Amino acid sequence: MLSSRHRRAMRLASGFIAPYRKQVAGALLALIVTAGITLSMGQGIRLLVDQGFMTRSPHLLNQSIGLFMVLVVGLAIGTFARFYLVSWIGERVVADIRRQVFNHLVYLHPGFYENNRSSEIQSRLTTDTTLLQSVIGSSLSLFLRNALMVVGGIVLLFITNPKLTSIVVIALPLVLAPILIFGRRVRSLSRESQDRVADVGSYVSETLGQIKTVQAYNHQVQDEQRFSVTVEQAFDTARKRIAQRAWLITLVIVLVLGAVGVMLWVGGMDVIAGRISGGELAAFVFYSLIVGSAFGTLSEVIGELQRAAGAAERIAELLRSENIIQPPASGLVTLPERVRGDLRLDGVRFSYPSRPDSYAVDGLDLSVKAGETLALVGPSGAGKSTVYDLLLRFYDPVQGQILIDDVPLTHLDPLDLRRHFALVSQNPALFFGTVEENIRYGNPQATSEQVREAAQIAHAHDFIEKMPDGYQTHLGDGGLGLSGGQRQRLAIARALLVDAPILLLDEATSALDAQSEHLIQQALPSLMKNRTTLVIAHRLATVKNADRIAVMDQGQVVAVGTHQELVASNALYARLAALQFNVGLESAAD
Repeated sequence: MLSSRHRRAMRLASGFIAPYRKQVAGALLALIVTAGITLSMGQGIRLLVDQGFMTRSPHLLNQSIGLFMVLVVGLAIGTFARFYLVSWIGERVVADIRRQVFNHLVYLHPGFYENNRSSEIQSRLTTDTTLLQSVIGSSLSLFLRNALMVVGGIVLLFITNPKLTSIVVIALPLVLAPILIFGRRVRSLSRESQDRVADVGSYVSETLGQIKTVQAYNHQVQDEQRFSVTVEQAFDTARKRIAQRAWLITLVIVLVLGAVGVMLWVGGMDVIAGRISGGELAAFVFYSLIVGSAFGTLSEVIGELQRAAGAAERIAELLRSENIIQPPASGLVTLPERVRGDLRLDGVRFSYPSRPDSYAVDGLDLSVKAGETLALVGPSGAGKSTVYDLLLRFYDPVQGQILIDDVPLTHLDPLDLRRHFALVSQNPALFFGTVEENIRYGNPQATSEQVREAAQIAHAHDFIEKMPDGYQTHLGDGGLGLSGGQRQRLAIARALLVDAPILLLDEATSALDAQSEHLIQQALPSLMKNRTTLVIAHRLATVKNADRIAVMDQGQVVAVGTHQELVASNALYARLAALQFNVGLESAAD
């Protein structure tokens, strides 16, 4: 019996194959034709022996050889059609699977990636789908072809000689038993082997992605040791799987060829006694070898199919992962083309999925008026960045509600909500591609002139023009090779081009040198103009430009006011001002 996991894996594969019924029908037809031709060759051999060799007639020999050559040509044409169609289906289905998995993943809420390593997901999307392609485009065809050969071969064995066939039939249960026994073990080891391979890929991706940190701390030796352990675990699991498959293949060969040997002895005695002709025995041996080799191939292919079932399970798991941030089933509200930009958080409580016992925000109340600039300040871990995560609806609060223009975010489609926000983070994300593509990231329809205008306002145009290919210069992975200030200015240009009514700045200048900070401070007023702006602030200049400042501590807003008001009235802010904003203690006491 198939387990529920394997039924799900089969449903996954059949669901992707279903749109290509015509190609599947063509492949099956070619499969049946080639199997039929191969099996009919046994009769050709019987005729060749009995009418060609035994009669010593050149005419009958020519006829037999002519028929044989016709079958060969038919087999070649059928094999071409089968190979092409089956391989095409394999490649097409895997391309569809990869696209659907990726399309599913990019919409999953960020909480999913807290508990799932992106490098392991990448392994599932590449290694597992490649294995599926191999199976659908090759192994599955071999399985079906050899299954047909076994069934057809046994039928023809009975027709040719029932007595000798009984020897083959007695041997069949002996062959099937190890396939069933070892197959179950191979299946579980195949799944485990895929997991270990994913661990290897994850470790490589993680280590090489942080290669500067690895080398800065001379951590290569420890990484070598840890990677060696990971590789050995993958090898050990693969070795167990290979051993099981090797035993399976060995047993099948011994049992099948042993049965063929017994059959040859019995058949040879019958030929000597004149009970059957030499051609009948030759045909019977041919069918026996076909059935035997088909069984041997089946035992190998079953191992591949077991591995594919494990890969399909892992892919199916990704596709079953639910996106908990969804548009409401009923009562969906559509926002206008451009919102005013009023924001309100009422009694919001929230904890990250990876830290369910610790509230990142706890009873948070905050309001921002349209067009206002509000700075969020507070110690690390106060919940400032969490406010951004909740406003963008990467997560939903466990208590309380968040509203935009008096509409609860849970009444909105996340895509409709996010088009009203532009985000400039502390470590802006840049992608592999040209400078122009990165600036245009949030507004793909923008013209080259608009891109240049945004870059000029963001004080990025000059350094872009000095690059080898200007706006068409390709950036490395993650914008590698650009300074922090250059990356920030590209991010500001990108936010300008989006032209969203609400701007989220996650301290855009905290890690920059004085010159870069000066340029970005010049760019920010243009970016913030006529927009509702929230700023996570660590620098005095940013705070002083804000209309109001909200002081956060332990997930709550503990005070709201201007810089001068808060220095005078709030001890936490006065301390932060003295430490973070480089305000002298004398001014803090004023």
